[in-house]
Amino acid sequence: MDRVAYDAIRSTFSVVTSIFFREIRTTGVHQVPKEDPCIFIVAPHANQFIDPGMVLISNPRHFSPLMAEASFKRKVIGTGARLLKAISVIRPQDLATKGSGKLRYDGEDTLMGFDTEFKSQVQPRDLIAVGKSIKVAVVEVISDTQIKLSAPLSEEEKAGLKDQVSYKILPHVDQSVLYEKVHARLAEHGSIVIFPEGGSHDRTEMLPLKAGFAIMALGAMAEHEQLNVKIVPIGLNYFHPHRFRSRAVISYGSPIDIDRELVEKYKQGGPAKREAIAKLMKDGYDGLKSVTVNAPNYDTLMIIAAARRLYRPAAEHKLRLDQVVELNRRFLLGYKHFQNDPRLKELERKVKAYTNTLKYFGLRDHQVERTKSTPFSALPLLLSRLMQLVFLAVVGFPALVLNSPIVVLALVISRRKQRDALAGSNVKIAARDVLATWKVLVVAVFAPAIYALYSGILFATLYARGKGLTHALSAAALSYIAQPFLHYLGVRSVENGLDVYRSIKPLMLAVGYPDAAAQLRNMRERLSDELTAFVNANGPSALPDFDPRKFEELPNRDKSAAQLHGIFDETPAILQNWLGDDRTLFNFREQSASSSSEDDDETSSNQSLS
Repeated sequence: MDRVAYDAIRSTFSVVTSIFFREIRTTGVHQVPKEDPCIFIVAPHANQFIDPGMVLISNPRHFSPLMAEASFKRKVIGTGARLLKAISVIRPQDLATKGSGKLRYDGEDTLMGFDTEFKSQVQPRDLIAVGKSIKVAVVEVISDTQIKLSAPLSEEEKAGLKDQVSYKILPHVDQSVLYEKVHARLAEHGSIVIFPEGGSHDRTEMLPLKAGFAIMALGAMAEHEQLNVKIVPIGLNYFHPHRFRSRAVISYGSPIDIDRELVEKYKQGGPAKREAIAKLMKDGYDGLKSVTVNAPNYDTLMIIAAARRLYRPAAEHKLRLDQVVELNRRFLLGYKHFQNDPRLKELERKVKAYTNTLKYFGLRDHQVERTKSTPFSALPLLLSRLMQLVFLAVVGFPALVLNSPIVVLALVISRRKQRDALAGSNVKIAARDVLATWKVLVVAVFAPAIYALYSGILFATLYARGKGLTHALSAAALSYIAQPFLHYLGVRSVENGLDVYRSIKPLMLAVGYPDAAAQLRNMRERLSDELTAFVNANGPSALPDFDPRKFEELPNRDKSAAQLHGIFDETPAILQNWLGDDRTLFNFREQSASSSSEDDDETSSNQSLS
């Protein structure tokens, strides 16, 4: 029964993700151990409850996810968690209470309270939280108005506590029961999934990892000497993570073996135990870095994405989505290696100038080559695209209207949840990590109700016109069954219409401003040559396995075909061969004023590694 329930939930998630995402690609699954107990560590946690589903549909092993106990109280999520035999985690922030009175910093490592009741409300090892950014641990409760902290405050913390402020108390949680459950599951040669960053977020790089996964692995092997626990890193790399019909790459890394020497150190306790935990945490962090893209900020990630598109050996070949993720990661490693090199800074300036020129013309990089057509050859294609756009608009408009109540509800509720999540977090930038989850949940709950309403209207109309009860009921039932498929086809028509609309811009430039189009192509050509020469000359010093010829085995990109074929011939080839707008690549969106003018629509993708 447990296996049936597990497989049923996995099948449900497969359907949901195939509808929500335009493309999902998985790499490295062959590395997953077939029998050894595994702890799958997953990052970045960019899509709240969608993330466990992505691991569920791609992982060949059955596993138990670790999930916050608060999530078990949600009707849909909680039911799924229990069916998956999820292990609940009690988080201090879920038990936070407002403290009486106010407090402030009192010098050294103490806090002074005013009208406080520390003796009855605070215990040693509890955390005192002020605002979103200050959390300090209590080591001793001296009196109702004075507590001693476990460590001196930083200057930032002192500044935040210099005046009397309100505070919350986060109680210390004994996680021994949690560890016992995990150890028992691993001892049965089972597997668990954990998100070591903690909660979900929408930052451009991973958050610091928490020690839980390392303690679980070492503790299980210390308790069961014959156990050989493997830690498997999984990278979730999203393109527009919160948007409908976006893309994702699920990357499985090499399993991490745990040295028995670390287990022995863990058993010793004290400094040796802490050393063992720190070593395994570092191994886990390095493993996750090998399957994710971690840029320090938005602007850097934009430079990396542009450079990857301009790199000639990759741009001239057809690359898969997972290869784009890997190429972005390797370009980022090279960027960090040469970030203080004047030559790189000059290249960076030129790349920014090129991308600003693209914004001025309203184009994306992959569209520049398509401006090569002469005005006479581009004009018929432009007219053809306009006719296709009108046709798709006519076909998709009814579905858009009928789906509008669901769309509006999904937008309103997800935005409200976004605001709530942002208000309660000190790590989220815009809380976009909760949007996809709530869009899916809203559609799952309200779509059947909307379809039932439309079927009811059809039944009432037919019955009122004397068609008979049986006929009206049959028609309404068929309508209810057919609506999801018809609405999905309508949505896909709208999606294709947007692709056609985006393809019109380079044709308009080729027809209306051929000289400007030629200058833009020349600018790209020169920059591509300069960037390619720099990468090929300096790549080996940053990446020992650098090989500029590795793309030669891949099929060449047929640029002429992209110019001559109609949009129906190009779809979905266009979408799978080019990655245009990377502005919301991997759990982030616009965070830079310098990029505020860039269009946020998703385009196709293109991938590889050097």
